[in-house]
Amino acid sequence: MFAIIYKQNLEAVDWVEMKETLRRDNFDNGRMAAQLKASFENSAVTCIAYADGRIIGTVRALSDGVCNAYVVDVWTLSEYRHQGFASTMMRLVLEKLPGQHVYLFTDEAADFYRKLGFKEQGIGLSLVVGQWLVNES
Repeated sequence: MFAIIYKQNLEAVDWVEMKETLRRDNFDNGRMAAQLKASFENSAVTCIAYADGRIIGTVRALSDGVCNAYVVDVWTLSEYRHQGFASTMMRLVLEKLPGQHVYLFTDEAADFYRKLGFKEQGIGLSLVVGQWLVNES
C-alpha cells in the first residue's frame, strides 16, 4: 500500500516533473513548466497529491475571495483513478472556499462532480484572447 500525501502549499513542487507526468498521462494542455508554476501560484487554493514522492493529482481554484470561484486542473494520474483521490483533493479545495459560488467546466466527468454536489447550470461560453498560451507568463 502506498501513502498519499495531499499538499496545499507549493513548497518544493517539481514543475518539470509535473509537466512531464501530465504529458505522459495525456493531460497536457501545452503549458511549459514555468507556466504551470505561474498558474498554480496565481491560484487562490491548490492541492497536489503525491504517492511515494511523485505527483499523482492536482486541483486548483481561482477565486475573488468573496463570492465566486472557478475550479480547474482537476487531474489524477490514470493508474490512481477511481480510488477517491480526486474526491479528497476536491473536498480539501472546496473547504477553503466557504460562501462562494464554485463553478467548473467538464466535458467528460459530470457524474463525478454530481457526486460531490455540483449541479448543472446554463450555458458556458469561452474565448481565447489572442493566441493560446502566448502571454507574459
